[in-house]
Amino acid sequence: MSEPLNPSESAVRRALTRAERGVTLDAVEAETVLHARGLGEGEPLDRLLTAAGRIRDAGLASAGRPGVVTYSRKVFIPLTHLCRDRCHYCTFVTTPGQLRAQGKAPFLSPDEVLDIARAGAALGCKEALFTLGDRPEDRWPVAAEWLEAHGFDSTPAYLRAMAIRVLEETGLLPHLNPGVLSWEEIQRLKPVSASMGMMLETTATRLWSERGGPHFGSPDKEPAVRLRVLEDAGRSAVPFTTGVLLGIGEDYAERVDAVLQIRAAAQRHGHVQEVIVQNFRAKPRTAMAAHDDLELQEYVAAVAVTRLLLGPGARVQAPPNLSDSTELGLLLRAGVDDWGGVSPLTPDHVNPERPWPNTDELAALTAEAGFELRERLAAQPPYVLSPEPWLDPRVRPHVAALAGPDGLAVEGRIPTGLPWQEPDEAWTSSGRTDLHVEVDTTGRTGDRRGDFDAVYGDWAELRSRTESARDGHSTALAAGDPTVRAALGHAETDPAGLSDAEYLALLGAGGPDLDVLCALADAVRRDVNGDDVTYVVNRNINFTNVCYTGCRFCAFAQRRTDADAYTLSLEEVGARVDRAWAAGATEICMQGGIHPDLPGTAYLDLAREVKRRQPGIHLHAFSPMEIVNGAARTGLSFTDFLTAAREAGLDSVPGTAAEILDDDVRWVLTKGKLPTATWLEIITTAHRVGIPTTSTMMYGHVDTPAHWVAHLRTLARVQDETGGFTEFVLLPFVHHSSPIYLAGVARPGPTVRENRAVHAVARLLLHGRIPNIQTSWVKLGDVGTQAVLQGGANDLGGTLMEETISRMAGSTNGSLKTIAELEAVAAAIGRPARQRTTEYGTPSAERLATARSEEGRRALDLSVLATPTTTT
Repeated sequence: MSEPLNPSESAVRRALTRAERGVTLDAVEAETVLHARGLGEGEPLDRLLTAAGRIRDAGLASAGRPGVVTYSRKVFIPLTHLCRDRCHYCTFVTTPGQLRAQGKAPFLSPDEVLDIARAGAALGCKEALFTLGDRPEDRWPVAAEWLEAHGFDSTPAYLRAMAIRVLEETGLLPHLNPGVLSWEEIQRLKPVSASMGMMLETTATRLWSERGGPHFGSPDKEPAVRLRVLEDAGRSAVPFTTGVLLGIGEDYAERVDAVLQIRAAAQRHGHVQEVIVQNFRAKPRTAMAAHDDLELQEYVAAVAVTRLLLGPGARVQAPPNLSDSTELGLLLRAGVDDWGGVSPLTPDHVNPERPWPNTDELAALTAEAGFELRERLAAQPPYVLSPEPWLDPRVRPHVAALAGPDGLAVEGRIPTGLPWQEPDEAWTSSGRTDLHVEVDTTGRTGDRRGDFDAVYGDWAELRSRTESARDGHSTALAAGDPTVRAALGHAETDPAGLSDAEYLALLGAGGPDLDVLCALADAVRRDVNGDDVTYVVNRNINFTNVCYTGCRFCAFAQRRTDADAYTLSLEEVGARVDRAWAAGATEICMQGGIHPDLPGTAYLDLAREVKRRQPGIHLHAFSPMEIVNGAARTGLSFTDFLTAAREAGLDSVPGTAAEILDDDVRWVLTKGKLPTATWLEIITTAHRVGIPTTSTMMYGHVDTPAHWVAHLRTLARVQDETGGFTEFVLLPFVHHSSPIYLAGVARPGPTVRENRAVHAVARLLLHGRIPNIQTSWVKLGDVGTQAVLQGGANDLGGTLMEETISRMAGSTNGSLKTIAELEAVAAAIGRPARQRTTEYGTPSAERLATARSEEGRRALDLSVLATPTTTT
């Protein structure tokens, strides 16, 4: 707890004057005006409410609905009253014994869920608010047993199934409020809901960590955990409801901090659709039954300060049933513009002692305060009117069926069930399907991504977060540096046994020391791989470049409307596979963007089409990000999705989307779209189900050599546990067209010295674990490739035939190398070249002969031009 602020009357007046002038308050000023009291004309609280109301009114006018206060007509579906938390004020949560005494099961049955939803739909409700306790199966065996008996492995999995049934059978829009979720669970629930929510409540950690605190003994109420969920929801583009609970023991500074934390997340992601300011109400038979309710003037002051801090664009909500009807006008004066969900059918199961107001009564009370009450949907109008990337394509038709042209609900419309299904248009080809050719000749169009600042966030903030990390890290240590010489001596006898500090010193080697390092790595390579430089005859297929994940480094991703956007049909993919086989290829490498319209089953369809066309070709496909997307869209676990993909024809997985396995770096690069832990989970799950993978590292942007060492250590640990990596691929950052470089955040890729050093250190650190170190000729060019082949690398990768990702980023090294060209790269440094399979075996005699035949050479040379280029 901070020292309480006891501001003087003059300090309160000064802060109020700033608020009245529209000046953004800092934390101390916000805490100061929380002390405002007195509702008489000109008294401090009266002035505070007037200032807050003025900001709210400006926001409503900007939104095109001046004077309109909203609510959502809903049913309240309490999926389970069991919870693993022990909040000291809660009457929602019960125990298995109490449920048994009432003749109730641990969870509502599907029929009970649908009965509530159908009754609500008949009354014109449009939102199904699912509220439930956090992970009851972790505390109560009876909950785990019920879920298992009904075919579910977790509460979120059952919630997902019920949301789909409500969508399909009633048309109500699910708003999901299951508490703390993992990033993966958010991905799986977004496709079945219009919005989600979780109250932040407070950032006062002491209320959770100290015995006697209202959240003590409740693992899901740790503020850091709840802030992480708020961030993950933003990174996942989920319209999200959150808020603060006031009067449970927090001080004024902690109240301000909670609102500022919400504001910061909203500014980063734009996903906070409404902020609830909820007042504590003591409940009988709870540990806090004797705790005083939040005093009225204190409450409305907090509402007004919340409005001042969040500004005109925010929607600020106060639950109308937690205040007396005579107090609602005061809340409107304080800046409230939304009453939240109000049900004509079901009680507020969290506050059952406080019935909902009748909607006609609520409209009358709102009108008395000078406002019009309008019904909205579970998702606020901005997300309805601009659904990408906020609403999953499978939910959009359900939302559109209930929305008017202003994004609010159509009053009186009765929802009806609609199929929750994969989009019908998934396999229509669109855009420049010949982009993989034209990017090397004509180039890309100039209309692409002109909205960098809006899409990628605050570049100035990113620059400040990365400048110090980048300063000087590309500078070599002085020749003869004793730390480098000592590390080299240790590496001679134990290449994989150095400390992190020693590997870091080697990454700084330059001049003669760098030559010694590379020679040492080359000797290790020779012992492991011999002198052969290997390569695979393969075809790369980027089946779509439409992607809405918002990675800041990516120049490949397009919106649907961009002229360079394309999505190949199954027929076009199959034609490319046939052409690759005719060229003697043994591998198809296939990855694509995260297209919002493609169903999760698209990945399985792609795999089946490849194998239908050419059963003997190896399918190396789908990055971990794509696997997360496929699992989320199909509702399968990672294990089940990967198993299904393997059965459909997937042979191995590219370990791309690894970038740097450090969440701070990943946040800057990708807005945290795929956390390190999830990447590792996908990879280890693939290994466990028998699918080998590669491993990668993209370096030379906002990272440092310390990140490289940590990344390699992580891969080594995974390999020790699973043995599933076939190779390690180093991917230098290509900067030319990358948004993060153009904004001045990232540096222009690694230096030549760094390329040599990191390939050599990778060979040493991974020795005895990952035998193959692959270099990227697309990114390094011939000279750079030859340099690292003489310093630890042994593999050239593949012929590719087409390659769009690096080329869109500005690489100038082409998209195709013939067998003769690859072998010439090796011959120039006096090394033999050998064609290999994906898993480093020897191709069949038929494949070798085909690749070297006149027909094969012709197919290889012309393959990039030989497929349809139709657009729709």
